[in-house]
Amino acid sequence: MTIISFETPRSEPPKQATCPDPMNSVLGKAQLIIEAFTADDATLSLAALVRRTGVAKATVHRLAQELVKWGLLEREGSDYRLGLRLFEIGQRVHRQRILREIAQPYMEDLLLSTHETIHFAIHDGLEVLYLEKILAHRGLGQQSRVAGRLPLYCTATGKVILAFGPESLFIEVVRNGLKPLTRHTITSPARLRAQLDRIRLEEVATEFEEVRLGYMSTAVPVFDRDAALVGALSVTGPTYRMDPGKLSGALRTASMGITRSLQRVL
Repeated sequence: MTIISFETPRSEPPKQATCPDPMNSVLGKAQLIIEAFTADDATLSLAALVRRTGVAKATVHRLAQELVKWGLLEREGSDYRLGLRLFEIGQRVHRQRILREIAQPYMEDLLLSTHETIHFAIHDGLEVLYLEKILAHRGLGQQSRVAGRLPLYCTATGKVILAFGPESLFIEVVRNGLKPLTRHTITSPARLRAQLDRIRLEEVATEFEEVRLGYMSTAVPVFDRDAALVGALSVTGPTYRMDPGKLSGALRTASMGITRSLQRVL
């Protein structure tokens, strides 16, 4: 029998990759400052930035001055607001810009035929990210917005993304918790899974007052030329005005139009 000796010097075990702590880098701290602004914040004071970021006051003040020089922040009196440079840079995100430009004419057609709020959304993390939203004067003016986010599990667009996404995404969403936004929000993993199975079969999703009482949405998937999901298109309106059965045909027509246009570009 051969005996293998383990007395020879051992090499150092490979180091585990770790996520960098944003508090340990200048860039990470600048990111915290920019992300401290929510959609409801026109301006924030220095004290508010310090409180929200957890970064030392002197550091926030110094980095804020640098961000102002770069145009990423602007001054309004003694307060700060997000700078126009951020908007300009955001418009350069190629794939999302192309998706938005292609989807917009079909969304306008849907608006004319339904007179309700139209959304085009993509997947980002555990949320839907709205690339575009158009609405009639009587449309939905709250809850959603361009570049806004909502949970995957309770929005019609999010349910489409979950239905045609990997099983690992469903597991991660459930692990993170199905928190109710209204009394109608589905919080049972079994019920949600059954709903997703039906969405895969019918290729149409509906949420009934799960995000906001009195409103519901119907959504369909949008695929690229390789049959990969690129996003979801939806119609949202007051529950008493919505008829998912009538809307699904118009939504599918718009979805197919977007897919054909994408085949020529992406």
